[in-house]
Amino acid sequence: MFKKSYVQKILFGLIALSLFAACDKDFNELGTDIVGDDHFGFERYTDASVKAYNQKLGPISSNNLPINPLGFYSNPAFGTTQANFVTQVELDSENPTFNNVDPEDYDVDPTEIDSIILDIPYFSTLKSTDEAGLKVYELDSIYGPENSKFSLSIYQSNYFLRDLDPNQSFAEPQLFYTDKDAEINAHKIPLLLNDAPLSGDNADGHENTQFYFDKREHKTVALNDDDEEVETRTAPSMRLHLNKSVFTNLLLNAPSGQLVNNNVFKNYFRGLYFKVENGNPGQMAMINFLGGKITVYYNEDKETVTNGIPTYEREFKTLVMNLTGNTVSMLNNSNENTDYLSATANNTDEASKLYLKGGQGSIAVIDIFGPDADDNGIADEVEVIKANGWLINEANLTFYVDRTAMSDPKTIEPTRIFLYDLNNNRILVDYTYDFSTNSTYPKFNRYVHGGILELEDVDNGRGIKYKIRLTNHVRNLISNDSTNVRLGLSVTESINNVGFSKLRTANSTTDSAPNMSVLSPLGTVLYGTNPAVPDDKKIKLEIYYTKPD
Repeated sequence: MFKKSYVQKILFGLIALSLFAACDKDFNELGTDIVGDDHFGFERYTDASVKAYNQKLGPISSNNLPINPLGFYSNPAFGTTQANFVTQVELDSENPTFNNVDPEDYDVDPTEIDSIILDIPYFSTLKSTDEAGLKVYELDSIYGPENSKFSLSIYQSNYFLRDLDPNQSFAEPQLFYTDKDAEINAHKIPLLLNDAPLSGDNADGHENTQFYFDKREHKTVALNDDDEEVETRTAPSMRLHLNKSVFTNLLLNAPSGQLVNNNVFKNYFRGLYFKVENGNPGQMAMINFLGGKITVYYNEDKETVTNGIPTYEREFKTLVMNLTGNTVSMLNNSNENTDYLSATANNTDEASKLYLKGGQGSIAVIDIFGPDADDNGIADEVEVIKANGWLINEANLTFYVDRTAMSDPKTIEPTRIFLYDLNNNRILVDYTYDFSTNSTYPKFNRYVHGGILELEDVDNGRGIKYKIRLTNHVRNLISNDSTNVRLGLSVTESINNVGFSKLRTANSTTDSAPNMSVLSPLGTVLYGTNPAVPDDKKIKLEIYYTKPD
């Protein structure tokens, strides 16, 4: 139990927080030497009770996420994740018309598809441009060995992704979960859409069997109206040829009324299913599918009647379909690490190691300030602090990385973790009141609240710890009799989105998890609070305070 005598050991220091506002590789160049960690003038208390547990999540809702993973990612501490994806498709311009020439009057099919190109942008950064205009890009959010190939098959989906849930009287959005892959796969139309042969010198195979996330810019050459070759360069993207005969039947030969509007069209053409296979080890990318489109390039004869005499002119046209509408990210975990499975099997055990894993993964559960023995709604430790009249100047939770578990240099460590109110599935007050921004790396906004990985001060340094500031949260417990809620801790792809996704089956502690953890493929292992953990590695709640005069 908390004792008043503990506070006699506490020293004074200056309020501050080390700012860790940079990406993994640039951490030591950005955000350092801004504010020191001295706390002159304040007492320091480090004996507050902290207990931490693991919690496996199971299948979790993954529809309509802002970005989605695709591919394979292997982490020795956790296992291998396979990420597939399904999306609806919408016409950019509804109710298109074709074949505007009467075939009885003209002996050539007036509309003919030239090619269908699927184009989905990657997240990339332009690094340099040479004198000839050649641009060199670096891809962002790509995990795994560079140019590691796998099979990417794209099929026409025949599973309808409805908007509203009939089990909720059509009053709530329909939820789809990360374990939906087998059902989506069973409902695909099993004709491969991306079956074109690879292009280029010495190309062997097809686009689907030798796929990788290519960082090279695209270069295309086309003729202008004067039959002159014009070169166009565009940023890296997934650019694949789709089967012409399928889209000829789908669009040019569509039954009457099926293209009239997108509500009808999304039931007629139920979307695309992206399926990855044979990743050894493969790569995984975070992809902006919402920015993707299918462009149908076709030739059509336009009829013009002058003085009753028809003339025909061949026109080159395009029809665009956007990868918008409902989407589902589907995840399959395999070869899971036995230590990970064992540690997350029983969430009632105070953990030696905390396993934070994105996707269909796991979170940590954090209790601070110990029990409420007198059952008055206030933790006993908080009652003692209140009785002593402390003025809270700063409070931080520090989590230390298990550097042995995370030592594999191929393992990518999450740059950020996210602490939240687990009882109510909402952000903490310290998140709300932190307006700090990083214009260069927006993922490092709210850096005072923190949760950003601190790295070794060496080239390619590995992670040491994460620190999260929760000063206002602790102040509210001490001064405003706020409820001492249980805290949740997860990985996060972005601190700027703080929505929550529902678990398919609620567990003993929660029914949701942050949706920015659902779309992240990464994981980390942190030291917990079990007595077996060395004192210098245990989770630490540090409180800097001022005593009343």
